Amino acid sequence: MSSLAASIAKVGSLTFLSRLLGFLRDLVIARVFGADAGTDAFFVAFKIPNLMRRLFAEGAFSMAFVPLLNEYRQRRGLPEVKCFIDAMAGALGAVLVVVTLVGILAAPLLVLLFAPGFTDEPGQRELTVAMLRLTFPYVLFISLTALAGGILNTYERFGVPAFTPVLLNLSLIGAALWLAPRMGEPIVALAWGVLIAGVAQLAFQLPFLARLGLLPRPRLDLRDPGVRRTVRLMGPALFGASVGQLNLLLNTILASFLVSGSISWLYYSDRLMEFPMGLLGVALGTVILPRLSQRHAAADPAAFSDTLDWGLRWLLLLGVPAALGLLVLAGPIIATLFYAGEPAGPVGAGFSAKDARMTALSLMAFAPGLIGFIGVKVLAPGFYARQEMMAPVRIALIAMAVNIVASLALMAPLGHTGLALATSLSGLANAGFLLHALRRAGIYRPRPGWTALLAKGLGANLLMGLVLFLGAGPLDDWLAMGGGARALELCLWLLAGGGVYAVILLAGGIRPRHLLQV
Repeated sequence: MSSLAASIAKVGSLTFLSRLLGFLRDLVIARVFGADAGTDAFFVAFKIPNLMRRLFAEGAFSMAFVPLLNEYRQRRGLPEVKCFIDAMAGALGAVLVVVTLVGILAAPLLVLLFAPGFTDEPGQRELTVAMLRLTFPYVLFISLTALAGGILNTYERFGVPAFTPVLLNLSLIGAALWLAPRMGEPIVALAWGVLIAGVAQLAFQLPFLARLGLLPRPRLDLRDPGVRRTVRLMGPALFGASVGQLNLLLNTILASFLVSGSISWLYYSDRLMEFPMGLLGVALGTVILPRLSQRHAAADPAAFSDTLDWGLRWLLLLGVPAALGLLVLAGPIIATLFYAGEPAGPVGAGFSAKDARMTALSLMAFAPGLIGFIGVKVLAPGFYARQEMMAPVRIALIAMAVNIVASLALMAPLGHTGLALATSLSGLANAGFLLHALRRAGIYRPRPGWTALLAKGLGANLLMGLVLFLGAGPLDDWLAMGGGARALELCLWLLAGGGVYAVILLAGGIRPRHLLQV
């Protein structure tokens, strides 16, 4: 197995554990709290700091920091690497402290900005503000965690950052099951869970940095050349790396004007999208950026192009069937994971049959966009590894415009489903324009055999989708089953679909080397 494929396997397996616990977390939240005004308030209070994390930490910061750190590692000595890390930790920490304090003080304004529809419900608005003040410090801790993870990924210690999100899931599960019944306002327990998780995630990674001899000793030096270059690169990368998150935030803003529960339906379906995104998209993006940065530092454009080609093969052979499976099995997946019957949960309304139908509709609308979201994770690093930021920024702005126009056009006739569909269209546009730009600039040159590979892959997907569509049946049948029967039948259909897909690919001549060889 190639080193890239081995890294994908390591990151993917640990991400699978994280996403599995994430599903358990969302199942617990859905069955304990349901989908109502209280859960809408928490998801807004969590989404705002989570968005900032992805914008400033895992998004723009990582895309700017990792290539520069790789450059220092390849071309300079260890003392200069450590000096750069110390200065970066000091600058990032100082900015985050200020941002966190401002966020806590400005919580009412942030809720007004990001959930304007809550103004008609004073109780819901006040609850959101209270929880946001608890969750906002998460930005500080998780962004420093992203700095630590960027260092570990650069040195190809992929396992530790991939495991770290498990701690968030465990913290929220514990908050829902143990803390919530002991609080006057049970939903607030989840906000405490977010804060505790941020501290735990940062503390977990520090010993591994110490083993590398790279534990930061923060110093505030805003004139450090590495810090200044990172800041210059971060500015344009804010949009290019995080347009998907901005689109989801737009969904939250617009959904706050829709019927109660709309934000929760979008949240639960988006969380299901996060499973294949984490298992494949995040794993690809995590592994491919350091490797592309190394290829660029070594001035090897052919190997750079081949690495992009390898990532696109993973997208075709694994990402496309994942998207199709979510589309066809949306109802059975939602019913199996979240629906437990109509009796109320222990501290909330519980997840109803209506919630299952509404969440399934938005998951179906999100599913095609998975191809675009994973594509961006593969293609955007093709620019960021070269420290070329403006092209993906321009493309991200176009994709955002697509989302805004489509959201406004589809929101009235389709409600929350229209918002999910608009996000999918934006993601596909983003990936398509990135691919076109990379090819036009000569950065990516497809290897021979793509036409046949594409035809075989799409043919296998078509037959797999047909089998699942004809066999799975309507959502009402799944809602009528018991929980154990639903779980067993869903597993059988997942195995059947995967088996059909694998057999057709093998019959068409597709072999493991198409994924393993760079």
